[in-house]
Amino acid sequence: MTNYSTYQDDQPIEQQANWSGVFAMTLCIFALIACEFMPVSLLTPMAEDLSISKGMVGQGLAISGFFAVITSLFMSPLFAKSDRKTLLVALTLIMLLSTLTISIADSYAVYMLGRALIGLVIGGYWSLSTASAMRLVPEEKVPKALAVFNGGNGLAMIIAAPLGSYLGSVLGWRGAFMCLVPFIAIAVFWQWQALPSMPAQQQSKGPFSAFKLFKKPLVCFGMLAVALLFMGQFTLFTYVRPFLESAFQATSQQVSMVLFVIGFAGFIGTLLISKVIKLSLAFALIAAPSVMALIAFCLANQISLFNINIVLLGLWGLIATAAPVAWWSWVARALPKDAEVAGGLMVAIIQFSIALGSTFGGILFDVYDYPITFFVSAAILFFAAIASYFTIKTP
Repeated sequence: MTNYSTYQDDQPIEQQANWSGVFAMTLCIFALIACEFMPVSLLTPMAEDLSISKGMVGQGLAISGFFAVITSLFMSPLFAKSDRKTLLVALTLIMLLSTLTISIADSYAVYMLGRALIGLVIGGYWSLSTASAMRLVPEEKVPKALAVFNGGNGLAMIIAAPLGSYLGSVLGWRGAFMCLVPFIAIAVFWQWQALPSMPAQQQSKGPFSAFKLFKKPLVCFGMLAVALLFMGQFTLFTYVRPFLESAFQATSQQVSMVLFVIGFAGFIGTLLISKVIKLSLAFALIAAPSVMALIAFCLANQISLFNINIVLLGLWGLIATAAPVAWWSWVARALPKDAEVAGGLMVAIIQFSIALGSTFGGILFDVYDYPITFFVSAAILFFAAIASYFTIKTP
């Protein structure tokens, strides 16, 4: 059985925690998530201005996911000899270029180029984040650092869509993207100043080294659990809006309020999860999909009171946003020598599972409506909990 009570990773570069570096990376993660999801709230004006359909604008989300999968798998082996500080700053500069490219796009091709660039950043930055946290803070502080990273993620999820919509109505969609440029520029400068030099700690094992990790049963169970967790989550979460509109005839203002509750609860979850992990990582890994499965089951049973559903979805946001922190902590503890490669593999699996879950959920929702869709989500999450249990029990 794997020992989850202590870390087994190398000693961090500095004995003292470099929280300035952690917060600099958190600002970058905040800007990255905002860049990734801002088009969701700007589909209509972007489609009208670029003379394309809303579906074609939405395809920009798919292409960014595709490039994120590719980059997350090959970033670590292809740049095995590069200083990690240099890579993180370079990726942030690519994000700046992507945002500028999208804001000046005058055609569908230029827009898609910008989305491809942000996909490179998503895959590369997230795959390096866990290993970087392990080198910025002492081993007992790694879960807290990862929770801070995910706090930037959660905060962006709260405000990106509503703020993007507001700025789009005032400044136009191009102006909304341009508002991100100062934040990205600050992140570039802050990271360059705050991050220490982080030379590569391992030799390249080849571009397909991530797949070699599947030789370990521990990795097979862990990555299966991650895949099922995110597939089950997005089978349901992608269709929260049509669920509320169909089941409760919710107005756009009510839907926005519910989404804000989910996002705010998720932010609170990222603040609390490090304490739970410190008490028991095993409990966090198993409890998250178990409770989410129960919530999905309750939602599928068509509870008639709107307020009860808000509470359930708030609890969903609290757990779903915090759960990835537990899995990143698992990577840091269980695979310290392969943290970068394992992190890249997990990013690829997460991106693929999100796409698979949202697509599968869409088919179910169109054919059977939300009860069956949410029951299936509950079943997938239940199997995620089982896979998590076997992950904990596997040596």
